Amino acid sequence: MKKRVDITDRNHFSQILLKWNNEKNDRKMPWKGEKNPYKIWLSEIILQQTRVAQGLAYYSKFIKTFPDIHQLAKASDDKVLKLWEGLGYYARCRNMHATAKYISKELNGNFPNRYESIKALKGVGPYTAAAIASFAFNQPYAVVDGNVYRVLARVFGIQQSIDSIEGKKYFTKLANELLDHAKPGLYNQAIMDFGASVCKPVNPLCNTCVFNKKCIAFLTGKAAMLPRKENKLIIQYRIFYFLVFNYKNKIAIQKRNDNDIWKGLYAFPFLESKKAMLMKTVIGKAVNYLDLKNTDIEFIDCSKTYVQKLTHQSINARFVTIKLANKPGGANRLIWVTKKQFGQYAFPQIINSYLSISFTKSI
Repeated sequence: MKKRVDITDRNHFSQILLKWNNEKNDRKMPWKGEKNPYKIWLSEIILQQTRVAQGLAYYSKFIKTFPDIHQLAKASDDKVLKLWEGLGYYARCRNMHATAKYISKELNGNFPNRYESIKALKGVGPYTAAAIASFAFNQPYAVVDGNVYRVLARVFGIQQSIDSIEGKKYFTKLANELLDHAKPGLYNQAIMDFGASVCKPVNPLCNTCVFNKKCIAFLTGKAAMLPRKENKLIIQYRIFYFLVFNYKNKIAIQKRNDNDIWKGLYAFPFLESKKAMLMKTVIGKAVNYLDLKNTDIEFIDCSKTYVQKLTHQSINARFVTIKLANKPGGANRLIWVTKKQFGQYAFPQIINSYLSISFTKSI
């Protein structure tokens, strides 16, 4: 049977939380207290699936480069992706840019000011819409992110899985029941800060927690077991051989436009294999890739294995440097750049790792 708490306890929860926020919450971030919906939206998009420590620098760069939504909307895709480079989850960036263009052009730069209108924007879900609506417009919508799931699951001893449809509905209902409707923005920020700084995923500060006299997880010794998830993440393992073609001190790259990882970024041409290949096999496939049969080629180097872990994928890649005597016939679909020009393009993390460690050694 699900454990329920009466409305008195729920009211008491918000009172305790806001008291903690007033007296002990010293978590400082540049967007806290911000009322500009553009800046709030930008911070929330950047912080999705990103640690605050990493997101801070990106937020500052974006605000400095694009001080308003019109500036972001006018920027080229390549410029926006280059500024985003290293944050990962590039669909967030593409959606963000598309939304900026829509608001700038269709809404004359006026950010929607109602929850449902905000949630209808591309790349904006219930959590982000609730954050913008409450922080910018003081509307009573509760945010439900990883921090909130954790705090509620532990304090109220909730056993429902946070990744199930029923569980999400249950947590969302409870979060909105607990919300302080007079101060929704302040409350939402407080509960997220509390989850990040006190009710942490690992080594929570239970002994000094303001809820420890009522927290079911603490009283039953189950803090490490909550919140619960029922779905196991399935990881796809992929093997790439990036082909670093060198012709007259220029290197071939291409923009990724297919519906796969790194869409919109630049990369070396590559071969994908289900298992490791012998180098002679890689070279043979490289010859076919650019129709190099009538071109003298020289194998220069094969790098160590580089690894990049994505949410649902693990990429293992090696970089094979091949020097070409003639510009190949199949090269029109490639962009040929010098080493100095590499800084103009946004690359996946795994390629940037190679560029910073091995690239100069192999070219």
